[in-house]
Amino acid sequence: MAIGGAMGSLGGDINSLFVNPAGLGLYKTREIVLSPGFNFNNNKADFRGTAAAAKKSGFDLGTTGLVIGFNNPYSKWTSQAFSIGINQTANFNNAITYKGTNSQSSFAEQYAEEISANNIDIGGTLNNPRYAFGSYPAIYTYLVDVFKVKNPNGADSISVIKALPEFLLEKGIGLTQQKTVTTKGGIYELALGYAANMDDKFYVGGSLGFPIVNYQRITNFRESDPTTDPNNNFNFFQHDDTLSTKGFGINAKLGVIFKPVEYIRLGLSVQTPTYYSLTDKESAGITTNSEKYTRYGQLSASSGLFTNGQQGVTKYTATSPLKLIMSASYVFREINDTRKQRAFITADVEYVGYSGSNFRADGQTITTEDQQYYSQIKTIINQQYKGALNYRLGGELKLHTIMFRLGGAYYSNPYKTQTAPGSEQIKSSIVQGTGGLGYRNHGMFIDLTYVHNITKDVNFPYRLTDKPNTFATQQNTRGNVVMTVGFKL
Repeated sequence: MAIGGAMGSLGGDINSLFVNPAGLGLYKTREIVLSPGFNFNNNKADFRGTAAAAKKSGFDLGTTGLVIGFNNPYSKWTSQAFSIGINQTANFNNAITYKGTNSQSSFAEQYAEEISANNIDIGGTLNNPRYAFGSYPAIYTYLVDVFKVKNPNGADSISVIKALPEFLLEKGIGLTQQKTVTTKGGIYELALGYAANMDDKFYVGGSLGFPIVNYQRITNFRESDPTTDPNNNFNFFQHDDTLSTKGFGINAKLGVIFKPVEYIRLGLSVQTPTYYSLTDKESAGITTNSEKYTRYGQLSASSGLFTNGQQGVTKYTATSPLKLIMSASYVFREINDTRKQRAFITADVEYVGYSGSNFRADGQTITTEDQQYYSQIKTIINQQYKGALNYRLGGELKLHTIMFRLGGAYYSNPYKTQTAPGSEQIKSSIVQGTGGLGYRNHGMFIDLTYVHNITKDVNFPYRLTDKPNTFATQQNTRGNVVMTVGFKL
């Protein structure tokens, strides 16, 4: 981590298990490693010209595990190594919030669209659980309703489905919107790896990874009338949503490292897509204060009201992108006595095919409607995402038992070129700066690392089909402090 994660060709570290397993082939002894950590999140967001901030911190887990290396002098494969390890490949502990005035659209319009598109009978029995997490609570609380409006063709009035906040927008009143998202959990990947070494020149290895997903998200969205007029028939509504995602997956990593001369290492590795089996459990609800529009004034409805009190459960499979890593390292004064190695510099170039991501329906009863839904998601992924290159660079200076390390990484924009209202381009990137110290002596080592991440991304509070979609730009600054303690066995 202290060298920017550039581990594609260097080898000799347990992290090779998750980057290029061929690096395990440099081991000829046994090693056990433990890597606890802590992260600090500082989020800033801008939504329609208004800035907001949120902070959240939590514990982390760096690569932890065991490597068993052994020599075989009677084979052309002079040494081999096995490894088992676990790594937190994603940390979801975070919180973001943003707030602003929107004069273009309302969050509630998505429900009016859904009702119209699916011919939902507002006055009928609300018994389809598919709409229990959106349109039904909106109907029940009168956030959306049937209204008589003037026919643009000049004939009699017509009935249309509209959301109460739309009438404020038509008067030129902007809506105050605020969204808060709190997440926790992570992805923990258990991996088993093997590598072999041919004459200390050619290394080949592979590993199987078994990621375990545990994700929780609480989302609160509030929209309100910024005026003090009690006759607007709308004061506020709040949508609350709680989601948990759990599951597991499998992937494989294959790689080679070649040393054409003693001081140069070249690496190539590929990570297959990770195939996940996931289950979502969700509950949601809406509270609407419609002032004098109804005799109730304020009403609340949860998704459980339409599902016999049960959470919504969705089973599906997900496929992550393919990764390809090309890398090179230069080791200064590399000799068998590692105490006399002085330094190295190493670099990775990684390709990630984001557009290859996919989702499919899972479970015993898959309907044609389910298949169409996931087909539409795939179409959106193809429209929105592209392949991207990521770059990592790092180095180490070694003074006998003490090591000084520096590194950095840049993860480029995965979105296709797209322009939103106001000529804002939808884009994302991660810039990473790293550094650390290490001590190694008498079969024991301690490493201390700090990783500073700056992530820029966008967040859409909702999506509409007939209006431009507005979004918040956000910047996450995350600091990770990780300590590794290891022992040669």
